[in-house]
Amino acid sequence: MSRDMIIQEKAFRTMLLWLVWAAVALAVHLSMYYDLNLWEYIKQDQSKITWVTYGLFVLGIVMSFGLMVRVINESTLATKLGYIAREKGLIEVPIDSTAKAVERFFLSVKELAIKNEQPDIEALLDVELAPYRRLSHAVDVFGNLLITLGLIGTVVGLITILAGLTTSMDALGHDQERLMTGIRHAMGGMGTSFYATLLGSVLGGLLLRVFVLINEHGIEELSENLKKICMVYCSSDCKPGLERELRFFNIEISTLGENVTLLQAALNETKDTLAAFKEQVRELHELGNDEYGKQTLRDAVRLQDHYTSLLKEEVRVISKINRSWWARLKRALQR
Repeated sequence: MSRDMIIQEKAFRTMLLWLVWAAVALAVHLSMYYDLNLWEYIKQDQSKITWVTYGLFVLGIVMSFGLMVRVINESTLATKLGYIAREKGLIEVPIDSTAKAVERFFLSVKELAIKNEQPDIEALLDVELAPYRRLSHAVDVFGNLLITLGLIGTVVGLITILAGLTTSMDALGHDQERLMTGIRHAMGGMGTSFYATLLGSVLGGLLLRVFVLINEHGIEELSENLKKICMVYCSSDCKPGLERELRFFNIEISTLGENVTLLQAALNETKDTLAAFKEQVRELHELGNDEYGKQTLRDAVRLQDHYTSLLKEEVRVISKINRSWWARLKRALQR
């Protein structure tokens, strides 16, 4: 098995771990739903703490999934560019855009190498992968918030219990309906305390925390992959010296030779085009010598003008139809 296939398997291993843990999280939810009658209590929760807890948990899951997908795409691109760097060198690594962190990283390394400076791989990786680490930290903060909400729910539940017991004690012996209302409030407070603590610890302290660990594992594997590429395949390009300058000079000469070849091909095509144009001019000149040829030429020119006018009108109508109302509104506001 090749090294690139091993790296690819490591990248998709992050997705496998994420999906496995997502299945575990789903099983935990189903267990709480059927065994603890969780959904019925959430619908009856007057404090809405469990609603906020579930909302933050779902948002954290969405952020973790998006981060996992982006890290896998980055790892796949890193493997592809690493293969090119191994076969052709750092300078030949193609950078189509700067939308991804891996592309920005290789672009920075190439610019420093061209300037004959030694790049700090660790610092560049910290800078380029910082957005992913911040997003992973945000998901971790959501987990801590869920635990805090569980503690807040416990306090709110205790307050509700005390309020319900106070009402029951005041109504004891003379107001049966008020007594039962106070007992119901006390039982509701006990439910709030129990379920809020349970959801906060399970969702935030267990499930979401493991998702964060999986995301951080994927980011670290991406960082290690890029370090290995630079240390093994691009070591001679990253180290300043005369050998690197000569290699860059040879690459520039090769590129210049390719450009000259393309220019020669373009000149040959231009020469053929001019010859064809000269032949057409000669045919038109011969056609215009007699009266019938002149009339035919004039008719052809009129027909061409009419066709051009129709084409312009068609383009104008299509552009008017396809023009969005939002663009027209923006232009109206700019005026």
